[in-house]
Amino acid sequence: MNREELQARIRKFGVRTIRLVDTLPRSKSAGVIGKQLLRSATSIGANYTAACRGRSRADFVSKLGIALEEADESLYWLEMLVESGIVAKKRVADLVDEGRQLVAILFASSRTARSNLKS
Repeated sequence: MNREELQARIRKFGVRTIRLVDTLPRSKSAGVIGKQLLRSATSIGANYTAACRGRSRADFVSKLGIALEEADESLYWLEMLVESGIVAKKRVADLVDEGRQLVAILFASSRTARSNLKS
């Protein structure tokens, strides 16, 4: 997968998350979790884009690591929505799966980039 394809997948994940958050119930807990999810899910793309435009390899590795952390955090908030009963597991299953795939891709990229940095 090339850089543009990954950016498109990350952007789509962010947009899907925005749409999900907009449909959450108007409870205090759903609002808090939704806000956290919205911030982390949209931050993945911002940090990945910044990584791709990094000034150095070290800058790339650092920002890629932040994108990975945000993707992992997004999964946490999706799981919280399900475990708290705010959202049915089936409703977010595809989004969770895509989030896990993005975490795996970003983790592998981060590991490769860190290893190349040492070379």
